[in-house]
Amino acid sequence: MASFTTFEPIMRPGVDPASAPNKPPLPPLKYDRREEQGLVIERNIGVPLRDGTTIYADLYRPQGAAGEADLPLLLAWGPYGKHGLTNQVFWPLSGVNPELLSTLTPFEGPDPVWWGYRGYAVAVVDPRGAWQSEGDFHHNGLQEAEDCFDAIQWFADQAWSNGKVGMTGVSYLAAIQYYVAPLKPPALVAINPWEAFSDWYREFAYHGGIPETGFIPRASDNIRFSLGRTEDTWANVQAHPLIDDYWRSKDIPLEEIDIPAYVVASWSDQGLHLRGTIEAWRRMGSAEKWLDVHGQKKWAHYYMDQSRERRLAFFDHYLKGKTTQVNQWPPVRIEVRDQAGSATERAEGNWPLERTEYTPLWLDAGRGTLSRDKPSGESEARYESESGRATFDIVFDEDTEITGHMKLRLWVEIEEGEDADLFVAAQKLDADGQHTGFTFYAFYENGPVALGWLRASHRQLDPQRSEDWRPVHTHTQEDLLTPGEAVPVDIELWPSSTRFRAGETLRIVVQGSDIYTDSKPNLPFARHENLRNSGHHVIHTGGRYDSHLLAPIIPE
Repeated sequence: MASFTTFEPIMRPGVDPASAPNKPPLPPLKYDRREEQGLVIERNIGVPLRDGTTIYADLYRPQGAAGEADLPLLLAWGPYGKHGLTNQVFWPLSGVNPELLSTLTPFEGPDPVWWGYRGYAVAVVDPRGAWQSEGDFHHNGLQEAEDCFDAIQWFADQAWSNGKVGMTGVSYLAAIQYYVAPLKPPALVAINPWEAFSDWYREFAYHGGIPETGFIPRASDNIRFSLGRTEDTWANVQAHPLIDDYWRSKDIPLEEIDIPAYVVASWSDQGLHLRGTIEAWRRMGSAEKWLDVHGQKKWAHYYMDQSRERRLAFFDHYLKGKTTQVNQWPPVRIEVRDQAGSATERAEGNWPLERTEYTPLWLDAGRGTLSRDKPSGESEARYESESGRATFDIVFDEDTEITGHMKLRLWVEIEEGEDADLFVAAQKLDADGQHTGFTFYAFYENGPVALGWLRASHRQLDPQRSEDWRPVHTHTQEDLLTPGEAVPVDIELWPSSTRFRAGETLRIVVQGSDIYTDSKPNLPFARHENLRNSGHHVIHTGGRYDSHLLAPIIPE
């Protein structure tokens, strides 16, 4: 048994699945078999779980003899409704080309038509308690992992199966792979998690200890459609502001994953999936694992032809035993970005890059600069915590690549109150001093190089997990501030890869609220509106104050 823990979360009554907005009409819960678009389609197949609960799946297989025997299966497991099939599901800003998808494509999952033509079965499952599946819905954790284990084994035992199952998908459809793989279902032979957080507290709910208030309520509402009860994720998050047994019940024993894994992350997902995807790859025990990190819009990237062909090579190798190029893949591929839509792909041997030169760039509040030389004199930057900011710039005199994890050490003082919420952005300015935008989430091109956050009372570090180049905070206690007293805080900036040409600027922005706030209504976008600021923040630099940015500079 993998080392999961359990916890009884806050539950709530499910909402009638037939009332879900922005979904096609919910089909009746009866078995249906049809043939269309070159596939045999079986809807509402009952999948039995170990405790007698039945969950429901839709299965897609190639028509004719090709679909009757020796088929590998790709499993798409998610809470968004297996009936929600369309090639128009993604927002126009996402960049997804609907012409690349069939009308049978599940949200964030594999297109059954594309895969069926290539000799795969695809199963799309409504988990326990989701939609018309029986039971109560559990949002990740051991129960959902065990249910997924049972479904994998059930599908592998069917007459048409070759006994091999793979998993692929984005976000929720990726995270479930982290949870089930440590349980080692015999039929699960390869996974392809395509962007999903793996640390519930630090990446999903509390960025640096600051509660996330934009995406979580929306995500919680998306999983409320059930004939039973569902976890009230938003209520649970608010009820547990510090790491405790609730959060530990969501922890994943990633080291116990030992099957081949093709893992994909995006520099654009600052505040949701980026950090956790890379951490999942780093911690996995798999002997065969690959990491790709791109800088593009995540859904568009998942469905583009090159990405699908790369997934096909991966699954053909492990689910069909074919000879493909997988064994020639480099362990890591990254895109080194110049700006949104412009990047250079490069092969690497590991992450973080072993040749990284961690270089302190010292903050000088008096001049608003970053410098390789520590200022001897002390100075301070003072800004109004609810509307002001401090900025620190360095203009590079030669081409410079920053790839990896940045750490910002600040000496912070407050004038009143007992806490401070600190928001940090690393930005790029062109040679004319204009902001250079990068792809941000799945929608925008005006984003930062990287983001970081910290509630100052959460500054205590975990000495077992922290590295010189990346602080990890315990988030198990609050050490409130005293007005007039400066304290050191270490802020993790999420990983990034950016090229600065000579004459271009790296800017560090520090303020007391979200730096990027232009999200459209109903788009998944991190926001933080429950803050603890008052009065002014004061940043001390120079002399006895070692405020600096530790930058991961990559030599030519």
